[in-house]
Amino acid sequence: MSRASVRMVAMVLTVLAGAVACRAGSGAAVPGPVADEVRATAPGKETAVVAGGCFWGIQAVFQHVKGVVSATSGYSGGSVKSPDYEAVSSGETGHAESVQIVYDPSKVTYGELLRVFFSVALDPTEVNRQGPDEGTQYRSVIFYGNDEQKHIAEVYIAQLNQAKVFRKAIATQVEPLKAFYPAEAYHQNYATLHPDNPYIVYNDAPKVANLRREFPELYSGK
Repeated sequence: MSRASVRMVAMVLTVLAGAVACRAGSGAAVPGPVADEVRATAPGKETAVVAGGCFWGIQAVFQHVKGVVSATSGYSGGSVKSPDYEAVSSGETGHAESVQIVYDPSKVTYGELLRVFFSVALDPTEVNRQGPDEGTQYRSVIFYGNDEQKHIAEVYIAQLNQAKVFRKAIATQVEPLKAFYPAEAYHQNYATLHPDNPYIVYNDAPKVANLRREFPELYSGK
């Protein structure tokens, strides 16, 4: 099932219009978070869940971040148990296309993951859309798993808004993680398995390229 055939025209128009994350000022960088977890001294595993547009691109970005053990596409934030893609796409289940990130806190921190998220994974000022994709299932959300993650996310959003890093206020919501449901197998690793898909070429590959350019110390070529 390819989104490219359905959304190609809208996608091309979006690219031609230069619809990218609207940072305030030319080349303005997203600063690191003032609040973050303490980097662990020993290897381990922690989990973060974020949403922001099609999960193909979000998964692709975090699969290329050093310290990330795995990134899984799925659904969070809705009221229906074990939703499938068709139900979520209807916008009636309340879920957002999300990505579950398992990471080693001795190599990358939660705050650093959020910095990547805001910098290259999406335009955090968009409401219920990203690029050619529109609907509540494409909303931007940080699903926190504990009070520390909530604090880091809320303080970081306030920090970025106060610094006016973006031309508009950040629309990303901060919500408790109630459940994460992995998406169907054909959605997993989609960008890696279908690099020539026009949707990936125009919408998602640039995100990975931006990660490599803006965060060379965090970029993994795996």
